[in-house]
Amino acid sequence: MPSGFDIPRDDVHTISESCADQQQRFSSIASRLVKDQRRLSRFVKKEVPSIAGQEGQVALYLYAVVIRIFEAYGGRLKQARQENIDAAREKVRGYAAGLLPFDDSFPDRVRAIEERAQPHILDEALHALFEREEIEDNEIDVDLDKAGLIFLILWAVTEALDSVWTPPKDAPAAAE
Repeated sequence: MPSGFDIPRDDVHTISESCADQQQRFSSIASRLVKDQRRLSRFVKKEVPSIAGQEGQVALYLYAVVIRIFEAYGGRLKQARQENIDAAREKVRGYAAGLLPFDDSFPDRVRAIEERAQPHILDEALHALFEREEIEDNEIDVDLDKAGLIFLILWAVTEALDSVWTPPKDAPAAAE
């Protein structure tokens, strides 16, 4: 069951940026988060081999960032169970064919889908994979086809995590 609460865009961006700005610290946090989500991590590692090399590392990094956003925002994040993962994968598969090709207008087609869990997390992923203006020295330029595959994996991850996350009781209403 989805959380029914969207983490506000500014909070998603702030948490995401802090992961990038504090690489050393985030590395140890990421290891713990990935271990805590064993089933989901197996799903991601099973899907990522189709994305080889540095682009696969980008997928794993972004996966850890998505988990971190949920955790850092607060509330309660349980382990995703296989049925959560299967439901998320099927939901994304249901939309995937209609979103192709993975081109510059792919993000617009994704954003037109209102039934996305945590749209601000997904928008952050779209920005990282498709919409960056300049690539910095430490960043990897991901081929559009691989960026699309990475995004679909992250979308399924986000759906699965949202289904096992309870927002903090004192969370403000999400502003659009």
